[in-house]
Amino acid sequence: MADIFDDIPENVDIKVSNNRAVKGDDVNLTAKDPTMTHLVVGVGWEQNAFEGDALDVDVSCFLLNNKDTTRKDSDFIFYNNERDEDESIVHNGDSRTGAGDGDDESISLDLNKIPFDIMKIMFVFSIYKGDEKGQSLSKMRGGYIRVINAANSQEMLRYDLDEDVQGVFDTGMLVASLNREGPKWHFTPLGEPVEGGLGAIATGYDIIVHGG
Repeated sequence: MADIFDDIPENVDIKVSNNRAVKGDDVNLTAKDPTMTHLVVGVGWEQNAFEGDALDVDVSCFLLNNKDTTRKDSDFIFYNNERDEDESIVHNGDSRTGAGDGDDESISLDLNKIPFDIMKIMFVFSIYKGDEKGQSLSKMRGGYIRVINAANSQEMLRYDLDEDVQGVFDTGMLVASLNREGPKWHFTPLGEPVEGGLGAIATGYDIIVHGG
C-alpha cells in the first residue's frame, strides 16, 4: 500500500454486512464511521472467456471543484500521475490483466489532506487502447469498486458492475463519485458509460489526454 493510507438516512445504525450499493445510491460514509480519515478505493475485474487480447482496464480519478472541473493537470490521478500535489490521493499502481484474486488496482485517500476547494472525486474506468483493439466494457465481468477504511481494513461498501456494463460498447465509464458535503463524505455509484472513453471524460473536466 502507498504511504497514505437506496439512500441511507443518517439516523440509521448501519450494519457492516449491509455494504452492497447499487447505481443511484447515496451512501453517507461519515455516518458509517465518523472517525474515518484514510480510505482505500479498490477495484477489480475479470475478462469474459475467449475474448482475445487481454482487457487492460484502468482506474483513474479526477479532483473536481464546485464548477465540476479540475483546477490543474495534476488533479487527474492515473498510472502516469500517481499522486496529486498535496499527496492527498495516491494511485497504487497499474494492473494490465486483472488476473489474480483481490483488488487489481487501488487508490488511497487521506481525507484530511484533500484541499477544501475539492468538492467531488470522480472515479473512472477506462480500457487502454480499447478502440484500437475493438474492446469495450461489455467484455468485462466481475467488475467492482469498493471503499475500505484504511485504519481497520474494513470494507464500507461495494458496488458490483456486472449488470451496468451489459451491452455497453463504450471504453470509458463514470463509475462512482466521492462527494464532500461540509464535514461529511458521501459515495455515489454511477455506472454511466461515456461515448469517447477516457479522452472525452478528461476533456469534459478540462484535461487533455494524449493517446490511450
